[in-house]
Amino acid sequence: MKPIEKELFNTFTDFQCLILAHMNRGDINGVTATHYNIIEFIMRKEITTGKEISTAFNISQAAISKQLKFLISNDFIIRKQVETDNRKFNLSVTEKGRFIVENSETFRKNITRKAASIFTSKELENFNYLLGKMLNHIKL
Repeated sequence: MKPIEKELFNTFTDFQCLILAHMNRGDINGVTATHYNIIEFIMRKEITTGKEISTAFNISQAAISKQLKFLISNDFIIRKQVETDNRKFNLSVTEKGRFIVENSETFRKNITRKAASIFTSKELENFNYLLGKMLNHIKL
């Protein structure tokens, strides 16, 4: 790595550690980014199904089912059978699941406020542009 790349690597590692340390304060060991995204998706939709999640995330229903099993067994989401169709199940978020999403949003808002207080408007604009550019090119 070039020296500037090593510097970016170290800074990014510190930032990632900050985020992970914050997540672990919520006692959510075992919750992966995929779990978080599923919880947030269900929370935003209020009620959804495994099939809808599978379609939205472009992941097989079998893979989603495995993730949902973990989330249900750890009380992050609830699965209820649809009264009119015993083959279907609706998913909703528990208070524990809602806490994870809201806590994470609060953390991101605090980081955003701190960044806004550290950077000038132009620096913040440039940082946002560069971060967006980087994310758009490295998304899988």
